[in-house]
Amino acid sequence: MSNVCEKFLRYVSVDTQSDPQSTTTPSSSKQLNLARMLEKELNEMGASNVKLDKYGYVYAEIPTNVPEKNLPVIGFVAHMDTSPDASGKDIKYRIIENYDCSDIVLNSEKNIVMKTSDFSSLLDHKGKTLIVTDGTTLLGADDKAGVAEIMQMAENLLSSDSERPTVKIAFTPDEEVGSGTDHFDVEGFGAALAYTVDGGALGSLAFENFNAATATVEINGIGIHPGSAKNKMLNSQEVAFEFHSMLPAFEKPEHTDGYEGFYHLNNITGAMERTFMTYIIRDHDRDIFEKRKAYIKNVADYLNKKYPSAPINLTVEDSYYNMKEVLNDHMEIVDTMKEAMANVGVEPIVTPIRGGTDGARLSFMGLPCPNICTGGYNCHGPFEYAVVESMKKTVEILMETVKLYSK
Repeated sequence: MSNVCEKFLRYVSVDTQSDPQSTTTPSSSKQLNLARMLEKELNEMGASNVKLDKYGYVYAEIPTNVPEKNLPVIGFVAHMDTSPDASGKDIKYRIIENYDCSDIVLNSEKNIVMKTSDFSSLLDHKGKTLIVTDGTTLLGADDKAGVAEIMQMAENLLSSDSERPTVKIAFTPDEEVGSGTDHFDVEGFGAALAYTVDGGALGSLAFENFNAATATVEINGIGIHPGSAKNKMLNSQEVAFEFHSMLPAFEKPEHTDGYEGFYHLNNITGAMERTFMTYIIRDHDRDIFEKRKAYIKNVADYLNKKYPSAPINLTVEDSYYNMKEVLNDHMEIVDTMKEAMANVGVEPIVTPIRGGTDGARLSFMGLPCPNICTGGYNCHGPFEYAVVESMKKTVEILMETVKLYSK
């Protein structure tokens, strides 16, 4: 038997970076390496109905030991993939014990330093044990911390005689590329409710997230030799600059927080004759979200009238919606989690997610599913770190949650 920290370090050694350009599920075959590891470990610990399906999802069950009580079936979900934003290969972690709140030199050779002035959350962990990277990759706490915590909970439950309801477990691929629930078998999962273990700071609890859409902009130009271009050339890159300048300057991620939405230029590639841009559009308020989508369409329409000889092609596709729309009718799930946290000495921190989670789409698929903490910080980059004590406390939260549903 290993503890949650050992499980976590074992899982982060497996590269599971998802691929946003892929059309397969999972988007990268290497995610199956972790899926097979989890399948094997679940079988070895004695879980029931362990299944790795053709899409790379891992399902398992810990059956109730008091079937006569007819308790609700509850679920816990985490994702196996890591973000495409930074490498997840050959992670070189370092364990810092009794952290003293000083700046952390991740890589002296490359002069990569995680400074408390840049990452003030470090100051909350005096005396704790931190797991950090060497500054060249992400760590993978998002969401292998959640995976490890659920696996530790499963091991604890299976070695205990305490009364419990049936507990369902699922590990998903491709959450980081927005398709983590595309093939999730909600009916087969069989839970009445669930929690995604995919948050950050200890105590974080979320039942709100962004409404999300992706806007793809194809800008066509007219290519002419620059020496004879007067009144003839239309440089698609210049039009792209114009397009971008027409979006609200302060409604960008770097100028917003809390419930404030944004437009974010995710990538841009091109040349004189054709430029492609991809934006993500986010807002917690559904009405404002719809207005944001309408606004970017109006920008495209305006520029199409201005430059009719080389039209702009715009597509806007919704990705997910604010799970609050569903969870407003199931707030007892949130209240139970608050009680579980309080019972183990953790103050619940209810904050909206400035992003998405598998739980958002699962909620709209009929499985109410708020999101809770993992003890990981600074995800999607080389300054990611995890707090061992927070991971252990999250396992306690999960165990207490199961206990509350046993009554």
